[in-house]
Amino acid sequence: MNPYNAPLAEMRFLLEKVFDAPTTWSEMPAMAESVDIDTATAILDEADKICRELIHPINRSGDEQGVRFEADNVITPDGYKEVYNQYAEGGWVGLCGDPELGGMGMPKMLGVLVDEMGYSACNAFTLYGSLTAGAALAIHAHGSEEIKQQYLPMLYSGEWSGAMDMTEPQAGSDLRNIRTKAVPNDNGSYNITGSKIFITGGDHDLTENVIHLVLAKLPNTSGISLFLVPKIKVNQDNSLGEPNGVTVGSIEHKMGLKGSATCVMNFDEAEGYLIGKPNRGLVCMFTMMNYERLAIGIQGLGTSQAAYQMAADYAKERIQGVAAGGSPTGAASDPIIVHGDVRRMLLTIRTLTEAGRALSVYTGQQLDLAKYAEDNDVKAKAARYVGLLTPVSKAFLSDRGLDAAIMAQQVFGGHGYIRETGIEQLVRDTRIAQIYEGTNGIQAIDFLGRKVTGDNVQALSEFVNEQVSNINSYTHIEAADRTQVLALLEQLLQVANQVNDNKLKQPALINACAVDFLDAFGYTLYGCFWLAMSDAAQSHEDPKFALQKAQLNRYYMDKLLAKAEFHLSQVRQGDVSIMQMDAALF
Repeated sequence: MNPYNAPLAEMRFLLEKVFDAPTTWSEMPAMAESVDIDTATAILDEADKICRELIHPINRSGDEQGVRFEADNVITPDGYKEVYNQYAEGGWVGLCGDPELGGMGMPKMLGVLVDEMGYSACNAFTLYGSLTAGAALAIHAHGSEEIKQQYLPMLYSGEWSGAMDMTEPQAGSDLRNIRTKAVPNDNGSYNITGSKIFITGGDHDLTENVIHLVLAKLPNTSGISLFLVPKIKVNQDNSLGEPNGVTVGSIEHKMGLKGSATCVMNFDEAEGYLIGKPNRGLVCMFTMMNYERLAIGIQGLGTSQAAYQMAADYAKERIQGVAAGGSPTGAASDPIIVHGDVRRMLLTIRTLTEAGRALSVYTGQQLDLAKYAEDNDVKAKAARYVGLLTPVSKAFLSDRGLDAAIMAQQVFGGHGYIRETGIEQLVRDTRIAQIYEGTNGIQAIDFLGRKVTGDNVQALSEFVNEQVSNINSYTHIEAADRTQVLALLEQLLQVANQVNDNKLKQPALINACAVDFLDAFGYTLYGCFWLAMSDAAQSHEDPKFALQKAQLNRYYMDKLLAKAEFHLSQVRQGDVSIMQMDAALF
């Protein structure tokens, strides 16, 4: 099994040099007294240790054993419970939670890096804590004070876990068709009845209670409401009472993530409590859903990093063929790292991964500013940027995560297709990231249809103008690179306005072209981040680090940035060739 080592130097570089996290934190009173760069460094070091020594060792065995459903009990793989207990006791579930209710109160800029380590170490295990943190976020934002006081400390501590219950057999992406019902009781609670499918972490043996956030419909309404439904009833003193009519129908048998329990959940007059206002459940649930969308993008990012480490190590060890022009050492065969095609794959994975990490930290920074900034204008702008970047983070990071896993598998050649090397597990585990929490096609439609053209391109224009200003401020980048990225930013706005001008005349345009537009934005934004990283690296204390960043930037600019122009050309072609064929001819 390949070891995992977190890229701590890269993470600290982004926090300190690229996004100036210390200044961001010092300017927010809620953060200033709880975190500085030394605290952040210590947390990253400890997270690396936990991921290396505890979480990564159960990755392979958990995949091979999988989750079991025996006598109506969901049993996680050997070692999961012991590792989870240590993980929860360390406070990692509540890392970014409200400190007044038992959380650690750390910024999201830091949280995304800890999440990445977890997903690199073991995708399946990390999902349990992620769902709990997301449920806690939704409860904190929309729950009553009584509910927050009762449930959040137990969720932050990891003693209880959380789950998100939305999907039903007849209602996947279109939740208007859910059939789960909520009938009010005289005491203010509700009886919840219905079935949900594909519920990640719906049940397991890691915690003594599972807190479900369930979408259901009130009587005589078409609206959707959100309810907190514990698996085991909770008494006033937080002791557990009797079972609550929440049972597992079955567990799903999946392509990957075999250590993650994905359940069919049945609710039989289970007692639940309204979260938020009646018929506003989707608004409340989106707090959790958007958290999970970023988390699932980071799942793709974590996979990319793990895949790169495995493939790069293998390429330096695997002897096969001779370097073009003859072996540099005169050997009969060379390590495959000498071959141009292998280097192409490794450099592609690495440059996309490092820019992807920049995207996750930048998005985390905007989340922190939207929540904690003192200036209302700063908060509002950051909230707009979060809206813009959330679907991109989910879709672009997870798409590139699968690309990275497959390229890394290709580096292994035939050995990548067998289980012993471990790379094929990454391919299987990360495939779902493009599907759940809203497919990446739906993310793209949300991005282009709501976030870009929904306000007639105002938020995108604001964002692009800020990137232009940033790029023009850099003093250590090549003029040709600056010109190339600035030109793409200008084209991006032109194409966005073109779509906006034609969206009513061509109703299928956004749906048909959204994925290409999101990809164009992603590759362009990565170009912006590579300029930022290259500029910041030139003042790095290690000359080798600066040289490495310059060389990686050169590869991205020469080989990958042009993908943005290709995807913009596809958007310009419109929807005619996509929509012209009669459905019967497919």
